[in-house]
Amino acid sequence: MTLDGLLLVDKAPGGTSHDVVQQARRLLRQKRIGHCGTLDPDATGLLLLTLGQATRLTRFLIHAPKLYEGVIRFGVATDTYDAAGRVVAEKPIDGLSESAVDQAMTRFVGTFDQTLPAFSARKLGGVKFYELARRGEEVPETTKEVTVAEFARTGPLADGNLPFRLSCSSGTYARALAHDLGAALGCGGHLAALRRSAIGPFLVEDALPVEEIGRRREAGDSLGAAWLPLDRIPLPFQEVVVDPQQERRLRSGQTVLAQGIAAVPGDWIRLADRRGALVAVGTVSDRVGAGAVVVVQPRIVFRTEPDMVGSVRT
Repeated sequence: MTLDGLLLVDKAPGGTSHDVVQQARRLLRQKRIGHCGTLDPDATGLLLLTLGQATRLTRFLIHAPKLYEGVIRFGVATDTYDAAGRVVAEKPIDGLSESAVDQAMTRFVGTFDQTLPAFSARKLGGVKFYELARRGEEVPETTKEVTVAEFARTGPLADGNLPFRLSCSSGTYARALAHDLGAALGCGGHLAALRRSAIGPFLVEDALPVEEIGRRREAGDSLGAAWLPLDRIPLPFQEVVVDPQQERRLRSGQTVLAQGIAAVPGDWIRLADRRGALVAVGTVSDRVGAGAVVVVQPRIVFRTEPDMVGSVRT
């Protein structure tokens, strides 16, 4: 049976995000599974898995802002910028104050170009940066524009360890922030622990470990808030309800007219039938008259047959 929907997984430490996907494929006996943003092997917390037809929505969910809780260890810098790496520098932290840390953290709030770690999954000529770094080869310095909405201490600085909260755009490297903060303070630092607590509107409190998902799947037990069928997945754009005639047009790839929405050409639109079932997602291709009516072109059309979500009770 094919499952179409979104799974909220609470990732354990020690494995990659791809490992979680592979484990879910085995446990759910389903090949078509993707994920909406990676976590480093030692990181824990929320990982979103898209199943079946929902994999076609991955690109709309992957860019949602992220929320993290973690710990930075000052006085020790590593080559990977986290606790898994090789120590490359150690400095005393005598005299390091919470006020100095607080002040330095404010410099990393806003939109700026972040220098990516050498140990990252970025590629050069088809080879990942971390593969080059492990071979001792030169890794090009690469930057990416990121936005940090919050980077703040959440507890006392104790024995060089600082608990923090980070709210940021997709693609921001928390371990690079830890490294750069340590460098700004002159003592070095690395990311000692990280847990992702939210992705957009999705919360880790609603997630389940992947093993528990498999166990409940076998027992026919409810997954509760950890499972969202295709039609219930929130998308970051407006919705238009279509009538049966418009639905037929959409399913044949034809445009439909929509009114009562504030949209401009290029905007994405969720198109649902009167029962709330997801028919398609499309883009506004034109405006009619004074702009009160828009033309919507379907870009992704979903199947009409049941998604078999009944096999996983919600």
